[in-house]
Amino acid sequence: MSAVETLPTDTLPLEEEFNYQPLSTAAIAALVFGLLSPLVFVAGKDSLQWCLTLCPIPVIGALLGAKALRTMRAEPSHYSGKTFASAGLALSLACLIGGVTFSGYVYATEVPDGYERTSFLAFRPDEVDERGGKAVPPRIAELEGKRVFIKGYIRPDSTPYRKNIADFLLVRDSNECCFGDISKIKYYDQMQVKMTGDLRTDYATGVFRMGGTLRLQPENARRGPGQPVYTLEADYCK
Repeated sequence: MSAVETLPTDTLPLEEEFNYQPLSTAAIAALVFGLLSPLVFVAGKDSLQWCLTLCPIPVIGALLGAKALRTMRAEPSHYSGKTFASAGLALSLACLIGGVTFSGYVYATEVPDGYERTSFLAFRPDEVDERGGKAVPPRIAELEGKRVFIKGYIRPDSTPYRKNIADFLLVRDSNECCFGDISKIKYYDQMQVKMTGDLRTDYATGVFRMGGTLRLQPENARRGPGQPVYTLEADYCK
């Protein structure tokens, strides 16, 4: 027997045996952002503003996916992950286009006929109004006695009931300012809601769309908690 053994004829050359293609990090990131992109739809259901705030997620996902695919086309032997990149790109684009379209449709159709859209942001006086001693901005003062539409959250401790609620405090948001110490909530970030007729609602943590007649008590701006400046005599709730 020869001292030197002959290698099998089907043995791969060394460079082929170790021909490893690393997974593109851009492709992985594109897929991650693509999977997060449906958050645009979730936000768009409640607010066009929140939808637009989250739009960078699918935009980044689409850019990363396109970049990864472009790199793999230019250097097909260097990277793998085309499926990840393609999926991330497709998900991101679908959620960006679909989410913005859906949110825009909700925004355009959510205000019932006969109501004027307003918001807690519009309730806040600017520096000129404050220096002039105006607690209520002039553009809001003009809505006194008119039917308005506004969105907000029910403050949990503003009513002892959870079913068939007729009177509660509607606030701007559920975490940044309005579910903390009531004495620290600005008067323009809250509105007392009084249901009219047989209209009632049940407590929930989501956004409430309210409509009704706006009443103003600007003299209450310095009287502290429990003395609302803004009151809504609600005849619409969704």
